[in-house]
Amino acid sequence: MSSATFAVLGLFSDAHKIVDAANQIRPRKLGRLEAYTPYPVHGLDRAIGLQPSRLGRLVMLMGVMGAGLALLFEGWVSAVDYPLVTGGKALFSWQAFVPVVFEVTVLFATFTAGLAMLFAFNKLPFFGHPVLHSKAIKDITRDKLALSIEATSAGFDAEAARQALLDSGAESVEVVPVPSWDRPLSLVGFLRTVAAIVAACVVAGAGLYAAEKLIPVVPPLIHMHDQPKLNAFRESSFFADGRGMRPAVAGTVARGHLPPAFATPEEAGILLSNPLPLTQAIAERGRRVFNDHCAICHGTVGNGVPLLSRAYGGKPGNFLSNEIRARPDGHYFGVLMLGKNAMPGYAADLDEDDRWAAVHYIRILQRAQNAKDEDLP
Repeated sequence: MSSATFAVLGLFSDAHKIVDAANQIRPRKLGRLEAYTPYPVHGLDRAIGLQPSRLGRLVMLMGVMGAGLALLFEGWVSAVDYPLVTGGKALFSWQAFVPVVFEVTVLFATFTAGLAMLFAFNKLPFFGHPVLHSKAIKDITRDKLALSIEATSAGFDAEAARQALLDSGAESVEVVPVPSWDRPLSLVGFLRTVAAIVAACVVAGAGLYAAEKLIPVVPPLIHMHDQPKLNAFRESSFFADGRGMRPAVAGTVARGHLPPAFATPEEAGILLSNPLPLTQAIAERGRRVFNDHCAICHGTVGNGVPLLSRAYGGKPGNFLSNEIRARPDGHYFGVLMLGKNAMPGYAADLDEDDRWAAVHYIRILQRAQNAKDEDLP
């Protein structure tokens, strides 16, 4: 009887009882303990002697291996097989390899976890497990908890195992035999299984292809190139004004660009002051901004004499005049941002620091043309 026995199975109704039973039976070494429960039972893994899974260490090992192989491969391609200097960077620029290294690491770790768990540790799929064909399986899949003592050798004593389960509080005990089909898979059986899988894949693929050709569009699914969309530069019959491009919602603020807290340059002069310190770098930056955007109208020294011909009819301001010199820094900033008279605003062309640097340079021009005695060496 022992040679045909797979395990002796005992049923319990209480989680504490099955843990106590496992702690009592395990020291007797009657066979390998295994448990089947419809829900997790705290402490049962230690009670049956279940060791920590090696899956985590294996996944870690394969993940590191994937990262190393990806880094070596990218480095070899970039520095040895096809050396190419990009943007003046070194041939082995590992920072650019990080996305691919990350993806290969995840690939190795994920496949290792899935395949090792199924085929190495859990050995799934296993549709012919003897416990699945036991009488107790109906109770196990509902609310009963089962503790089994599996036969590990030819000398397994099924009667001693049955008595141990009863003595530890099992409500019923069942001897589970080894099924007649539990034998190693032959080469013919393996080839038949592979052929069946391939045939199923071919049939499924052909069926999906035929279904897509027969019914190319299934509402509400549509093809991406046929999806309805609104071209912003074309007319639209959907909106009352007939325009496809819509104005921004009232109060919309572009990300990273706060609206000005002033409405006029005069108001800016009252509210704002120059936050940038006057340094050599700031002065040089302001000089570049002034020469690129201001000098053509206001002159290279800011005296209001344009560099344009007489055909230019504008009357740019003279920064050296007493009236304009007396205006605060915020006023200049407001004019640069909002514009004044024929001068357009440069809010879209100059960032905030560029405008304040230009204000500093205008002050330098004013000081240079109106030097005091103490400014002289």
